[in-house]
Amino acid sequence: MSYAMLMERVGELNDLLNAQSILTWDARVMMPENGHETRSKQLATLSAVTRDLLVSSDTCRLLEAAEADVNQLEESSAEKAMVRQVREAFDYNEAIPADLIRKRTELSSIGFSIWAKARAESDFSLFAPALEQMVALTREMAEAIGYKEHPYDALLYLYDSQDTVTTLKPLFSRLREGILPLVQAVAEKEPPRFDFLERDYPLDKQRQLSLIMAEKIGYDFARGRMDTTLHPFEVSFTRNDVRITTRYNQNHLPTSLFGTLHEVGHALYEQGVDPAYTRTPFATDLVGLYAVGGVSFGAHECQARLWENFIGRSRRFWDVHFQTVQDVFPEQLADVTAEDFWRAVNRVSPGCLRTNADELTYDFHIMLRTDIEAALIDGSLAVKDLPDAWNAKLKDYLGVEVPNDTAGLLQDFHWSSGHFGNFSNYTTGNVMAAQLLETARRDEALATGLEAGNYDPLRRFMAENIYAHGRRYNRDELLVRATGRTLDPEPYIAYLNAKYADLYGL
Repeated sequence: MSYAMLMERVGELNDLLNAQSILTWDARVMMPENGHETRSKQLATLSAVTRDLLVSSDTCRLLEAAEADVNQLEESSAEKAMVRQVREAFDYNEAIPADLIRKRTELSSIGFSIWAKARAESDFSLFAPALEQMVALTREMAEAIGYKEHPYDALLYLYDSQDTVTTLKPLFSRLREGILPLVQAVAEKEPPRFDFLERDYPLDKQRQLSLIMAEKIGYDFARGRMDTTLHPFEVSFTRNDVRITTRYNQNHLPTSLFGTLHEVGHALYEQGVDPAYTRTPFATDLVGLYAVGGVSFGAHECQARLWENFIGRSRRFWDVHFQTVQDVFPEQLADVTAEDFWRAVNRVSPGCLRTNADELTYDFHIMLRTDIEAALIDGSLAVKDLPDAWNAKLKDYLGVEVPNDTAGLLQDFHWSSGHFGNFSNYTTGNVMAAQLLETARRDEALATGLEAGNYDPLRRFMAENIYAHGRRYNRDELLVRATGRTLDPEPYIAYLNAKYADLYGL
């Protein structure tokens, strides 16, 4: 009985978090420009109410009673795992002062609009004061939460409980060791033709293509919708309302095409969560207070990167689907073959923009951001010195000069919204995707399906091993269940080497 009462309380928390998500979706997609100030107040109020309900004496009483209820159950039982997760969330959020949560939430809403203006004008100085406030509040939050080694660890924990500064260092080091020689070898080769990607692609036709491709890989529009925004994202209000956004560039087709595939990957995860977990801890991140079902942001990025790159940029994908793109854009692609298109969308071209980065150089953008965030949080890097630090690191990693702030440190919205600690998940997601796909391809029916452009077998594999479990298992538990081992960078390094050796004739 006490367990059931606790789960009803979690359902109420989930409802409040989804209300916040709806307001956030609206702010980024539909809200008029002058609505940001009042919206920030609304979100701050909801955030405070949610947090107060979670750490209330009433919830504490329900939690203690539920812990007694499930005490005799197996450690692996779903009920015991749910109660453990509520306890973890209670202790984590109780450590953070309510006033601090309110301040960060209010600033994140205002900060997004300030960032958008600074980005449009390519002027970091417009955003710097808000960022200084956000960094100060985030440091305060890290101290309140506590950590063993590095203040950044407290923030990494929000997005993946298994990541720390210490664990990420060897992973990043191995990836640099395994990928950088390939980047250097490719740089000496003749790049593929890509001029046709920058022709005139009417936006209404791009939207048409995005809708088609989203359906091809399995996005259920009866439980979702697609809209336009400045910086694409996916948001879930339970598995039956999972929305995606994309953006369009009239003279660069891949922007919308692969942005859409990326967000559909996120959406497939949320649409695939076991219906029995709706409004439970397995469908709600109560530690970070997000209405998401994935076990970690790394697991979520695993699916986004898998469908965008491992599937969406594969040679076979375009052998099968290029005709679809050509049918939508017959004039623009009249002189282009499927082989041309595959080579073009995989062209290695080190640049400033993370979201436009090729697979081979993408992880260096992530390492840059992770290093900089850790330095901002431990105080070794001041906000005023951020542009120089950013530009120097990009030059060091990829030999790229940053022409302006929009192409540099203003390209991502994450800091404006108070998100520190989640960039590393893009790389752990890449590694996880390669490891899962290596295992999945051993199934002959699945491999045959991919050859034919039938993605049902792969979706079923991911649903059974990843999606359905929601937040029940941590990242390495999922990987061990699916692949027999914990996070391993070797399949990812092997995948990149094989792919680019083929593409560039190495």
